[in-house]
This record gives sequence, structure tokens and C-alpha cells, in this order.
Amino acid sequence: MNLTDLPVIDEALLKQRVSPRQAVDALEAALRDGTAPGLTPPRGVLEVPTGQLLLMPSASSRFVGVKLASVGPGNADLGLPRIQGVYVLFDAATLSPVALMDGVALTSLRTPAVSALALRYLVPAGAGGDLHVTCIGTGPQGYGHLEAVAAETGLSRVSVVGRDAGRAQSMAQWCRDRGWAAEVVPAEALDAVRAAMQTSDVVVAATTARQPVVHADWLAAEAVVLAVGSHEPSAREVDTGTVLTSTVVVETRDGALREAGDVLVPIAEGACGPDVIDADLVELVTGAVTAAAGRPRLFKSCGQAWQDLVVAAAALR
Repeated sequence: MNLTDLPVIDEALLKQRVSPRQAVDALEAALRDGTAPGLTPPRGVLEVPTGQLLLMPSASSRFVGVKLASVGPGNADLGLPRIQGVYVLFDAATLSPVALMDGVALTSLRTPAVSALALRYLVPAGAGGDLHVTCIGTGPQGYGHLEAVAAETGLSRVSVVGRDAGRAQSMAQWCRDRGWAAEVVPAEALDAVRAAMQTSDVVVAATTARQPVVHADWLAAEAVVLAVGSHEPSAREVDTGTVLTSTVVVETRDGALREAGDVLVPIAEGACGPDVIDADLVELVTGAVTAAAGRPRLFKSCGQAWQDLVVAAAALR
């Protein structure tokens, strides 16, 4: 096959073909009809001198796909993205490649869509439209999650928490351009961060932090926390108290107990066992488990290859 004949779906074309809401609907449909998680082995991680190389394959009855991504912690100093990658989609029947996609754009769409799907079932009844969101992190996932929350539930106010004042101001202005009230809260101003979270309906943690940036006593009674920044057993964005006091939802139990430091660290501390996980996404979407009233709701996402496959297939169609 001549590879130059493969359709190439870049960021612009991907956004044109699949909106945030359409990505959420595709993921929900795949979970409901049993297409997902499909055949999804653990993420392959190769440690290299300058970072990591990630291999994420998945297969369903119609398509097979694989994402090859790189994580370069030192890239920021070179003016390059921290995460880069490509995605190849194959026809399942013939295993012929059918499309090549921008792996980072795909990740930037599907990760917020997965969070928005969880949000669809975790936001308290009657909430929506005028939500206050605290976004910790000013990178692509922060922007993507704000777009996804706005598309799913609506929002009216954003508190931007960031370490880089310039990037935080840029995100705040981006929010204002969309008609949302926005304030900048320096990450080091802990009292101000706490005050912002205490009035937030949704807290997005999309950081590279390895220690908690979300604490249980900072959260409103039924706040939804979307923790998406890490996929390593020793890294976490929420503290043990948040895990113990929340309804905890993960993508899949086996994936979380392999990669989700937010859950694994409390287990290693002896604070809880694996049963601290209340539900996976299938159980949440099908109504087998619902969020408990009067408690925060924590959705911990590590990112899984079946999500890429579902959204990539939607983009091809």
C-alpha cells in the first residue's frame, strides 16, 4: 500500500469532524453497547534518556488502532510540546491502515470527552448552566476540559490556577472571550486556591504535579473533581482525604490499580483498600452505581487506548 494515499486527519480536520459533545456521545455509546473497552492491553512505557515513549494499542470488531506518543519533560526549554505523537487507525478485518492522525490532537479531544462523560453522571441533579469551575493547569488539557465542561453542562465562571502568571492570564482572557467570568489565582497563594475551590462545582486537575494540589477540606459538599494529569503509580493530584470522602470513579478498575497514583498511594499508605473505588465508567454510564448525596465525586482518569480508538473511529466516519 502507498502510505501517501492514507487520509491524514490533523488537528483542524479532527475538530471539524468531531465536536466535544460528539466525542462524549461516541464514548457513551461504545460503553453502553459493549464495544469498549474492547481489547486494550496495558500501556507500554519505554524509558529513554530524555523522557518516555508510550505505546497504546486497542482493538474492536471494526477497527484496530495504536497511538505512539512521546513525553519529553525538557521540551519546554526548547520551545517544543511536552507530549507529541501520532495515531494509526487500521481496518479490523484486513488490518490495512485506513487513516493517520495527529496523536496529540486526538488526546486533547478524547481526554476531556471522557471527563465530560463522567461529569454527565456525577454533577448533582439540577446543577448546570452557571457552574463555577476551578481549573488547575494551563496546558492543552486545561483548555480542552473547559471546552468540554462548557459543552456538556455549561459554565459561567472560571478560576484559573497556574504557576506561570503569563499562561494563567492568557487562559483567563481566553475564558473571557467566550463570555465566562474569569480570575487568576496564583498556585502558590494557597488560601486563595482554597477559597476558589470551596465555591466551585467542578475542579479540573490537569497538571504535572506529583504531590496533591486538591485537598478534601477545600472542596464543596458535592463538588466534582476531574483528576487527569498523571498515569504513574507514585504521582497524584488529590490527597488521601479526597479519595476517602468521595464517590470514586475510574475508567477501569484494573487500569486504575495499575497506574492511578491518586488511588494507589492511599492504598499503599494503608488508608484504604482497592474497594475504595466505587465504580468504573461502564457501571456509572449504565446506572449500576450512582454518586452518593452530600459527598464530593472524584473521577480519576489515566487515559486508555480504547478511548483513542472510539474517537478516531468517529473521526473517520
